[in-house]
Amino acid sequence: MRQLGIVGVGLMGGSLALAARERKLFDSIVGCGRSDESLRTALELNIIDRALRLEELIASSDLIALAAPVETIVALIPQLSAAKQSAVFTDLGSTKTAIIRAILPSIRARFVAAHPMCGTEYSGPKAAFSSLYQDRIVVLCDTEANDKDALEAVERLFGAIGMKIVKMRSQDHDRHAAFISHLPHAISYALANSVLNQEDKQSILTLAAGGFRDMSRLAKSSASMWIDIFKQNKPALISAIGAFEGELKKAEKLLNDEDWEALKAWMRSANALHDIFKSS
Repeated sequence: MRQLGIVGVGLMGGSLALAARERKLFDSIVGCGRSDESLRTALELNIIDRALRLEELIASSDLIALAAPVETIVALIPQLSAAKQSAVFTDLGSTKTAIIRAILPSIRARFVAAHPMCGTEYSGPKAAFSSLYQDRIVVLCDTEANDKDALEAVERLFGAIGMKIVKMRSQDHDRHAAFISHLPHAISYALANSVLNQEDKQSILTLAAGGFRDMSRLAKSSASMWIDIFKQNKPALISAIGAFEGELKKAEKLLNDEDWEALKAWMRSANALHDIFKSS
């Protein structure tokens, strides 16, 4: 595969391009995006070799990575039918079921749906860095529908940039991602708004230390990107929010009842989470 085409040259797409360039995986890396300014920045930062129109990128690339917001990915998929017959497609979207449902039957075997489990709260080409994917997990979904060579091409790409590959059903992925990715963002937005809605928010923020800053960091994430994710994964996210509300209600009741021993036990039960992380 000689040319990598990246649709969306921000944090995710730009970092993929930089990682692939660092490892010399392609002869050429081309990109397209929604704004001329982003493309100019991507060229200046040597993220891409050339900026192309979407139609040119699709027609000329051997592997095409869709690194746009998830609703944009769904909207772009019909245009992929103009690609060369041997082309391979993947995406970097945080939801999978809606994207897979949108894939045209004519290209389904060539489209390997992926979700790299990484990112930061920043966006745009200037946020991109080559080590974003190193030692992180990428989930490949519903791969039984893929041609062997297409799947191997995507596995080689992600493997070469240092990712650990996990395969999963798309519905399972979306349910799990709701808890470990989408819910934390919802909580962070809610935490930020709960403080901003107080009359004396400036005095409150004067006291902000590591705990608050860590938990509110995700509230800096792009609203235009995350509204798409919430929209596509609505049922699973609502379920996750319900489970979280249940735990908060439990803590609230124990506080009201002044049942300190039970509250301590509730906190200790949560400590087990990091024991699981250590053993995995």
